[in-house]
Amino acid sequence: MSKKNKPEEKKLDFALGRENYILLIIGFAIIIFGFLLMIGGKAENPNEFNEEIFSFRRITLAPIIVLFGFVFEIYAIMKKPKEDNKE
Repeated sequence: MSKKNKPEEKKLDFALGRENYILLIIGFAIIIFGFLLMIGGKAENPNEFNEEIFSFRRITLAPIIVLFGFVFEIYAIMKKPKEDNKE
């Protein structure tokens, strides 16, 4: 028999695997969370100085989380997708 009788299966080939895209979404959420931690600290009166802009959360914690998110994104892109051999 010929292989022409079987219907051809067209498989979409993406650059990354499904797991990679899930990791990319998680990394993007980590970055957004880090930027959300930086929000706030403005003074109610523009003539007053608010020390809250120099809090540990905004100056130290949030940039570390954002940096971790970017490193996680690099990992998500570089991770080799698993091959499914269904033949």
